[in-house]
Amino acid sequence: MSAQDDVAEFARLLRELKERTDRSYGSLARRLNMNTSTLHRYCAGDTVPVEFAPVERFAVLCGASRAERLDLHHRWLRAMETRQRPHTPPPAEPHSGPNPESSPAPDTGEAAHPSVPRAEPSTAPDTGQVARVGGSVGGRRPWYRRRKRVAVALAAACALLATVGSLSALPDDRGASAGSGPPDVSPGAPAASGSPEASRSRSASPSPSPSPSGSAAPKGGATTAGPRRGPATTAPAEDSATAAPPVLAWSADSHVWAYGCGHDYVVARPPEQVPPPPAPQDARTWAGTLSAVHGGGTTVQLSVQGTSETAVVLTALRVRVAGRADPAPGNAYAMDQGCGGALTPRYFDVDLDKDRPLARAVPGNDAGTPIPAVRMPYRVSATDPEVLLVTARTAHCDCRWYLELDWSSQGRTGTVRIDDDGRPFRTSGLADLPRYEYDTSAREWRPRTG
Repeated sequence: MSAQDDVAEFARLLRELKERTDRSYGSLARRLNMNTSTLHRYCAGDTVPVEFAPVERFAVLCGASRAERLDLHHRWLRAMETRQRPHTPPPAEPHSGPNPESSPAPDTGEAAHPSVPRAEPSTAPDTGQVARVGGSVGGRRPWYRRRKRVAVALAAACALLATVGSLSALPDDRGASAGSGPPDVSPGAPAASGSPEASRSRSASPSPSPSPSGSAAPKGGATTAGPRRGPATTAPAEDSATAAPPVLAWSADSHVWAYGCGHDYVVARPPEQVPPPPAPQDARTWAGTLSAVHGGGTTVQLSVQGTSETAVVLTALRVRVAGRADPAPGNAYAMDQGCGGALTPRYFDVDLDKDRPLARAVPGNDAGTPIPAVRMPYRVSATDPEVLLVTARTAHCDCRWYLELDWSSQGRTGTVRIDDDGRPFRTSGLADLPRYEYDTSAREWRPRTG
């Protein structure tokens, strides 16, 4: 089986598993928390996943047996070996043209036809043809190379004459000035490269000024901003030559509602001054206008991918609490009147009321079919991104917190801080707060019962 057949066979098995489910690529991609285009490229044979974990999740979701998953793993290994195999170019074909000096004239049959005279070899000296093909004839250099050497020799002679002339024009009191002490160097003039003044100047020169942000670069030298971050500060010229390029890109959305409809906000305004609930895509603008705080819980959707085909391993996800206070005052406004869905995505659960909260991986469920939890370490790349959901909840504090994501790639390591546009995420408890829900028929907020 050829190399391309290994990749095609692996893609064929993926397509067969996909056809069992009667689901579209988009539906399967949502349940696997990956992009639709990525899954389609896997099944088309355009791309081979850098790790088997997403393939195994796909096979489980499609109902593959243990033997089928084992066969799929063998096919994946062969496809990965094919894609990682270097492509060697075919060897260059040797020049098959006749040698004008040694190859005899081919026998074309002129002797059988006396009417066609045989071409006699020319006795005139060949001065240009062989020189253009082979570079030199009989050990002699071509005429244009001889002219180049003559031009270089003339240029060197002119430079030597100019140097001798400048030395002869120096004044005669050089010896007296040499013994009178060091030359007078003005404050703004640079010192000679070999003098002690020059050595002190280089060692005492100030280091490049830090970036205006005042923050140190993360461990490993990789810095990437989220989708709402400002442009990265340009490093000095001497640092930019040695700074390693970023290997990880991420974006975070903290206004993700449960099942696309369920969420609570704490707003320090009476119901008459609060507009109706927004559409989920307008939640950030609605909350920012009212200075609303996430009530009871915050779900952060974190999209992570590498910046190249090289795999980046996500090694750990940590939670940092930057501050705690009493729950924020105001009223709790529900964005729904109760909603639910058949799909419960896998996520990381965080209890902010604990002294040392941890990000605990929780599996998902798709209408009775379990979805495996995300286990660290986890690999991502430019062609294999990953979407992580983090749900942080609290009942008794107004907590400000952020995430830290550790990564490693090709011997480099680093930590990325995940926050809300440079500020910590904020989640406040709903204990003892009046709760309201929106009555769509009366177009007003009413106290929530039950």
